Amino acid sequence: MQAQRLQSLVRSIRAFGTRPMDTIDHLLENNVNWVKKMQSEDKDFFTRLGKGQRPPYLWIGCSDSRVPANQILGLEPGSVFVHRNVGNLLPVSDINSLSVVEFAVDHLDVKHIMVTGHYDCGAINASLQAKDRGLIESWLRNIRDVHRLHNDELAGYTDHKKLARRLVELNVVEQCLNLYKTGVVQRKRLQTRKDVLSGVPGAFVYPRVHALVFDPSEGILRKLPIDVNQHLKQYAHIYNLVDE
Repeated sequence: MQAQRLQSLVRSIRAFGTRPMDTIDHLLENNVNWVKKMQSEDKDFFTRLGKGQRPPYLWIGCSDSRVPANQILGLEPGSVFVHRNVGNLLPVSDINSLSVVEFAVDHLDVKHIMVTGHYDCGAINASLQAKDRGLIESWLRNIRDVHRLHNDELAGYTDHKKLARRLVELNVVEQCLNLYKTGVVQRKRLQTRKDVLSGVPGAFVYPRVHALVFDPSEGILRKLPIDVNQHLKQYAHIYNLVDE
């Protein structure tokens, strides 16, 4: 019945006589085909999907069309909570990003948060240019600040492509640190640490934050070889919001 209703909707839209380049009819048709495919493979798929979500993962990634979380991770809908923006940023003053994190940690009880950058990132490349792009500059300034924090290292790069790739990685690390600065993440980690110390079976400290980078040219997702916790220990006396 659901597939029939969608097909009826597609036919209704096509009745307006719009040209192929001026319509999204083909996308609705793709959706109908996807529904048929999923139902043929698992007749209860949408029944389960309609019962709500409890994903164990939060993905914070870039809005770039080449970096779709579910496909890259090989996960079905309902498996990962996703937040995407230009440059995969998590500014500590951005109510949008922070609301996503709070909902994911406090209400969905996600166990892992993946901050995922990608090489050939337009936001990173734009931040490396001395050009005022208007409103978006207030957003890109977050990346420029990452550059400033790591300028001693980045100043040594003479190859622009290598510089951009390294800034992609450092930006991911700084956004991971921003996550750890939030009260909601600190409180949940303290709570779950107490569960571990109390001997609760299967307990572990979470959410665990992972620094990842995706390479669109090869499709591989890699974990950066960085110990974020070690970085945190250096500044714990500054950013800790809860008593250990």
